[in-house]
Amino acid sequence: MSSLSENVRNHRRRVGLSQEGLAEEAGLSVGVIRKVEQGGNVQVETLHMLARALGTTTSSLFATEAPEPVHVNAGDGPKLTELRRALMPPVGLIETLAEPEQVMPLPAIQRDIDDSHALYHADRYDSVAKRLPGILRGAEAAVTFSEDDEARQEALAVRANAFLLAGKYLTQIRRYDMAYYALSQGIRDARETGRKYVAATGVVGMGWLLLRQDRFDEAERLAAATAEEIEPRLSTATPGQLAVWGELLQRVASAAMRNNRPDVAKEARRMTATAASALDVEHVNFREHWTTFGPVTAEAKVIEDLSLIGDARGVLHRADEGVVGRKALKKYGRPSANNWDRHRLDVARAHALLGSHTDAMDELNAIKRSSPEWLRHQSMARYIMGDILTGRKRTLSADMREMAVHLGVGG
Repeated sequence: MSSLSENVRNHRRRVGLSQEGLAEEAGLSVGVIRKVEQGGNVQVETLHMLARALGTTTSSLFATEAPEPVHVNAGDGPKLTELRRALMPPVGLIETLAEPEQVMPLPAIQRDIDDSHALYHADRYDSVAKRLPGILRGAEAAVTFSEDDEARQEALAVRANAFLLAGKYLTQIRRYDMAYYALSQGIRDARETGRKYVAATGVVGMGWLLLRQDRFDEAERLAAATAEEIEPRLSTATPGQLAVWGELLQRVASAAMRNNRPDVAKEARRMTATAASALDVEHVNFREHWTTFGPVTAEAKVIEDLSLIGDARGVLHRADEGVVGRKALKKYGRPSANNWDRHRLDVARAHALLGSHTDAMDELNAIKRSSPEWLRHQSMARYIMGDILTGRKRTLSADMREMAVHLGVGG
């Protein structure tokens, strides 16, 4: 096993750089390099900058150390108990413990899934959490008590949708082990029923999960292989098929960019733009694909790449131009709330990097007004707020104090 500090030190020595030389190449302070090589905590964004300076992939710097002990009070406690029971029921020598009275008509379960998607994208996470156990139990019972193979196939298709909804919610709230289980089960159910594009949209979700776990190599390979498998003929493709393909290409680009593979990312973004331009507008159909996809989403992700490499001026230059400009949104349609809010977080980060704390707070407050619960789950928001608190020389304004409390960031 090797630690992060050892990996960075070994790569630095291999390319013949001193700590001062690496700091200059990476655009970081010598203090940050020393902190990393002494075993201090570091953001993944900092590792991206080190990887570019060292000419290696970000994942090659990751540690393979044993984890710290889990504290007794860590975990969710009773908050997700019912969802955990419904998602991962006990399994013994007989079928899982579903009850006949839990069987619901499949159309009713699917309506609950559709309604829960709407709640999720309306930032009503508590409502989604309350609905999910009943949805999952109903879908499980429908599969268990199917009368024949045809009925079982239909039930499996609905259960796949239920699992993918659970995976989306659990990834968003960073319960990654539960999310992995839900997504993998959803993909398997969709594959078993021959619903290739439903399975592919599950892969989009799996790619998001892997990105959040900094598993960049795996995210890129999985998304690339799936995108190749489902690549549509542009002249005959449906909007849903184009959206799933485009979403997968976005996962390829995001993983490659984070892993310091800019050439791969650039090509994937080019292909994503092809898929988006074939749609003309933002397309949304959560039964067909993971989220909204179209020209605005594709451009927002290009801007995200600029944010990732620390090009704050580049972010601000493109943020209100072209298809992401507020006037153009009337023509192309708005992306999902999550994608748009993430884009505006990139804008807020750019302002913070340039010392424009008032502008950064304007962006954070706008997101808080529309998506307060989503914002609480965003580590980038906490990083931005932490930078504002650290760099602020004057007394904090009232909205800065309120935002710090909302995000759980200490001053």
